[in-house]
Amino acid sequence: MTSTTSAYEARAQEYIDALGSMDAVHPVDRAIVDAWADEVSGPVLDAGCGPGHWTAHLAGRGLDVRGIDIASRFLEHARAAHPGIRFERDTIDDLDAEGGEFGGILSWFSTIHHAPARVDVPLREFARTLRPGGRLVLGFFVGVEVEAFDHAVMRAYRWPTAEWERTVDAAGFDVLETHTRETRGQRPVGTLVCERRA
Repeated sequence: MTSTTSAYEARAQEYIDALGSMDAVHPVDRAIVDAWADEVSGPVLDAGCGPGHWTAHLAGRGLDVRGIDIASRFLEHARAAHPGIRFERDTIDDLDAEGGEFGGILSWFSTIHHAPARVDVPLREFARTLRPGGRLVLGFFVGVEVEAFDHAVMRAYRWPTAEWERTVDAAGFDVLETHTRETRGQRPVGTLVCERRA
């Protein structure tokens, strides 16, 4: 993920300014994540936390949460903006965590730069580190087929919801909820709420 790291390091401040607070979060997305958070039991991982605003939001709701990211500039900002919350440099492809450590994982658009042939790598890590019955929230870009597009930072991928559902099922998750949202002038997005199978 070296190229992804470099791309986000280069544009970290721009990303922080545009998207680095809960004020930038769509109310529908916030409601989905809040409902998930109400059902989570045990430690939570914000996988690909970026500026740390979601991590801080979950901590404010009383969750035992830590955030990880590959971009050091994001982590520097997160630690300064949200003192007292644990932020670490780590990759979703090889999590520094024990098997079954987490009750919940938030993967908010953190897999969008993984090519379809490689997206099973982080999904396997999520399955490994979530306890049976643990909940995963996965944010993604929606498309009519799996295809690459020019994201603001670097190439990313959009997926049909049905294809994402099949992919997470193969990784050991049951899909509990599927949400899609289209906003004029923005790319369609989706959210899956999943449960780790026993």
